[in-house]
Amino acid sequence: MNKSSKRDNRARRHRRIRARLFGTAKRPRVSVFRSDRYVEVQLIDDQKGKTVLASHGKKEKAKNKTEQAALVGRTLAKAAKKAGINAMIFDRSGYRYHGRVKAVVEAMRAEGIKV
Repeated sequence: MNKSSKRDNRARRHRRIRARLFGTAKRPRVSVFRSDRYVEVQLIDDQKGKTVLASHGKKEKAKNKTEQAALVGRTLAKAAKKAGINAMIFDRSGYRYHGRVKAVVEAMRAEGIKV
């Protein structure tokens, strides 16, 4: 019997999700990475294979990790608006849509970005 770890299961879910998502210059893919301490978010143009914008929680000061994730989402949304990006495709990277991942997206939506 094959024992798979949490990391293997998430990687499998991530591959399955990524098979259906593709970001463009007008509507980039929002990729979320959640570590034990921080949340990192990138806007990716898959046509060119380039990261358009990125934000992480290492500079953000917040009471807890969920608030930190919301600050990261808000920061990225403001930078995206300055760059003329108003719509994005959300890639949850195999994580469940709750907690820090949900906080990032809700903060971006609060700033007027269509995710």
